[in-house]
Amino acid sequence: MTDSKPQSPNPASSRQSRRTLYILGTLLLVAFAGFALNSFRETLTPYVSFDQAQRQSRTLQIAGALVADSSNYDREGEALLFTLSEEGTEETLRVRYEGLKPANFEEAISIVAIGRYDREQDLFQADKLLVKCPSKYQGVETTETKTYS
Repeated sequence: MTDSKPQSPNPASSRQSRRTLYILGTLLLVAFAGFALNSFRETLTPYVSFDQAQRQSRTLQIAGALVADSSNYDREGEALLFTLSEEGTEETLRVRYEGLKPANFEEAISIVAIGRYDREQDLFQADKLLVKCPSKYQGVETTETKTYS
């Protein structure tokens, strides 16, 4: 008769397999963190100047005032063409937006266009528009000064 005693696992191989699992887990966490950071950076749409927008090819945000009488809306193609003027530099940039014309577009005091600059057409192709209209509750500024004695 032979005694069959259960053999105890080798402690050195057990430590080695645990160490391998820790290394794999750490590498997996680093890979997920890198992927998350890269995805986050791609979704950012920073505000840039008109000059910077013309030099970059990624999705950006530009802001400006609507140049008077510069908008043209094609109802059939649902395309809106207009010109923005950059505050401070007075530089202008032609913008094309495909979609419905926002309500009160002509009365806008500020417009933010989100999209990319198209070098071939020499204009900013907007995917989204944010239109800031004057508030009906906004106070009217007066230059009149009254003196009370």
